[in-house]
Amino acid sequence: MDRRTFAILCHLLRTVSSLSSIEIVDVEEMVAMFLHVLAHDVKNRVIQREFVRSGETVSLHFNLVLLAVVRLYEELIKRPVPVTNNCNDQRWKCFENCLGALDGTYIKVNVPATDRPTFRTRKGKIATNVLGVCDTKGDFVYVLAGWEGSAADSRILRDALSRENGLQVPKGYYYLYDGGYENAEGFWSRIEASDIICKSDWWRKCTNKC
Repeated sequence: MDRRTFAILCHLLRTVSSLSSIEIVDVEEMVAMFLHVLAHDVKNRVIQREFVRSGETVSLHFNLVLLAVVRLYEELIKRPVPVTNNCNDQRWKCFENCLGALDGTYIKVNVPATDRPTFRTRKGKIATNVLGVCDTKGDFVYVLAGWEGSAADSRILRDALSRENGLQVPKGYYYLYDGGYENAEGFWSRIEASDIICKSDWWRKCTNKC
């Protein structure tokens, strides 16, 4: 995480989640300890040594930041609004009832040597495979992190759909995804979407002008 992103996160936690400094520990240090634990999967005693704080202080502030991050949910995760038949956005007007699109992305991680084989991607990088779902405006509506880099995209999507509070697709609506996913109800692949676009009146008008 670069400094600018770190500063934005701290600002959101202050202004949206009401996270505030306690005694001699400011928000930036609290967030730094929290991120250090998440990024490196280290124990309390490691943070004690790195930040010169007591175990009680580390535990207290980790949990404060964790609760503050959870409170950011409504600010960062938006509810999808389906495309309507009177949509004026040229990019989406052919996709009535579409809720948005999804895809997986790799994020590099540090893991113990024994876990590296399962986290190694097809390109040889050690990473976690994160599923991101966005609405038609590009706002995130669902994120599932934690899967190993070797996990197939379709497997991760199935996991997201099977969870109690996982990804939900109302009947009659759908998301777009690429060819790396298996066919499933509530989803259209990029190939199917391209076929629809090419058959649409809007596409024919565009090509006739070219």
